[in-house]
Amino acid sequence: MPYTAITYDIKSGYEDEVAEVFNNFRRPAGNVVPGADGAQAGRILATAVFIRDSTLVRFIEYEGDLDAVIRFMAVQPGVAEVERKLAPYLNKPRDTGTVEGFLRTFNASRLRCITQFAVPRHQDASASAADQ
Repeated sequence: MPYTAITYDIKSGYEDEVAEVFNNFRRPAGNVVPGADGAQAGRILATAVFIRDSTLVRFIEYEGDLDAVIRFMAVQPGVAEVERKLAPYLNKPRDTGTVEGFLRTFNASRLRCITQFAVPRHQDASASAADQ
């Protein structure tokens, strides 16, 4: 599964306040990402947030079309709430009030992926039966 990560430039000294914003995060009702035609375009599989000093990194594991994933995130009430609550702690404002602004901001803050490794999470049913 592919991963992406984005950074936030946080004012130093506010790590605990920023952590509290994410501790109260309202998750989307589901992880299925619709495409422009309404059919499934992807899924968000996992997220994680890390902070150290003035750098916050949000890690996202997904499958499918990344642009569709970003657009899905842009309209989630919980994501909008986090962006709003983070605003006072940012060194630079983020333009996330519209889907297009969110897409531009997300892509501008993406970290370059150097490598990705994953092991299968679910053993193939036929392999399980053969092992018995």
